[in-house]
Amino acid sequence: MAFHFQKTSCSCLAKVLEQVQNMEQTHEIRIPSGMPGIARVVSAWGQPVMRSKEWHGSSISLSAGMLVWVLYISEEGDKPQCVNAWIPFQIHWDLPELCPDGKVRILCIPRYVDARSVSAGKILVRAGVAALAEAWCGQEKEIYSPQDVPEGVELLQSVYPLRLPKEAGEKQFVLEEELSLPASAPVPEKMVYYRLEPSVYDQKVMANKVVFRGNGNLHVLYESGEGQLHTWDFELPWSQFADLEASYSQEAQADVRLMPTNVELDTDETGKFHLKCSLVAQYLVDDREMVELTGDAYSPGRELTLQQEQLELPSVLDNRRELLTVEQTIPGDSDLVVDTVLLPDFPQQYRTEDAVRLTMPGMLQLLYYRVDGSVQSATSRWEGTLTIPADESGKMMALPQMAAEVHAHAGADAITVQGEVPVQLQFSGGTGLPMVTGIELGEVVQPDPGRPSLVIRRAEDTSLWHIAKKSGSTVDSIRRANGLTGDALPGQMLLIPVK
Repeated sequence: MAFHFQKTSCSCLAKVLEQVQNMEQTHEIRIPSGMPGIARVVSAWGQPVMRSKEWHGSSISLSAGMLVWVLYISEEGDKPQCVNAWIPFQIHWDLPELCPDGKVRILCIPRYVDARSVSAGKILVRAGVAALAEAWCGQEKEIYSPQDVPEGVELLQSVYPLRLPKEAGEKQFVLEEELSLPASAPVPEKMVYYRLEPSVYDQKVMANKVVFRGNGNLHVLYESGEGQLHTWDFELPWSQFADLEASYSQEAQADVRLMPTNVELDTDETGKFHLKCSLVAQYLVDDREMVELTGDAYSPGRELTLQQEQLELPSVLDNRRELLTVEQTIPGDSDLVVDTVLLPDFPQQYRTEDAVRLTMPGMLQLLYYRVDGSVQSATSRWEGTLTIPADESGKMMALPQMAAEVHAHAGADAITVQGEVPVQLQFSGGTGLPMVTGIELGEVVQPDPGRPSLVIRRAEDTSLWHIAKKSGSTVDSIRRANGLTGDALPGQMLLIPVK
């Protein structure tokens, strides 16, 4: 004979893909007529831009590109010249299983941009990006709850507070600003390059909305009327919200990732900058849910046959930021460092028993004036390490962010670079929980007449439930016999009433 278990469902998102792909593209730039020919290429920079992303059921794809700028010295030896281009690329990820619909979050970071002259009128540019794709599918997990439990059947019921991914989506918005340099700064005559690094410093869930605030960090390299190169940084604060499909508790959290979908910057004759930038905020919402399960059952007076399953639920464990220190010395006869760019890559992970060691590669780009007044550049590979305490039960994703603080100091024969790279650490795990889905009641077992009705046992490092099950007693009986309100202390002597 079986008694009834009621089925309910738990809604959540399952991550079916989390994968980084590297892409490299080359592009040929022809110098426009009217511009002087190339004597030497000085440096090159890039800004990744996401155009679109698509879910195909068995795969996902990204259409994006890199805005690139190349600075060169002309054959005429006058002011530095700059040309730009758009390098498109496509990236494709296969999903491990067919899923008709889902949500995807993609983060692209530039790995390098370099250029060389092929002839006096032609430049070959090589650009590399790394793209992290996350694919999320909705799922309904069945939970079994016993109903009308017969007398004499003991159930082990546990409540698990889990943080489950619940909803993913995106919000597109536009930043449009007119920007002026302070009166003390040299007036720009023409632009060399720019990059926008959007960041989020506050994100929260308020019932049926996700609210997030951040900065658009705009870095500009320009040439003044005197022919000198200068940089300036603007901080563009913004605040946005997105409507959610459901309403969540006060414990809900949001994780927002930003990508530019278009960046345009112009300067006018007065020296003002005009920025128009489109951004997409890709958010993931998780919320705390109390999941109550029956993990085991027994009866002191009859045989029971249990049907059991493992309930697999994705859980969010932690989300925090760490700083990775940058220190590098690059040979160079420098009089003044004009521009410093650090491009961090996705780090490699090496696990030990109680920690994860991150090794993050990166590329340093410097633009500087030598003592003789000529413009030079230097690039250097860089690698940093960070050790994070973590056990083997969870999975960690490390997301590098553009360096918040990087400073270069010119020396007689070397340039010293120091700074910090923010690294966002996200811990997740697949939680397997034991769950009884059905119970078959067997025959009543007659007690052994020679068995004592009371035994004495020393409590070990185990629960009263397991002691009662092994002894043929009940948790309530043991507690009443020993005046307990919770579990016994390790080593405590217990009176065990036996049924």
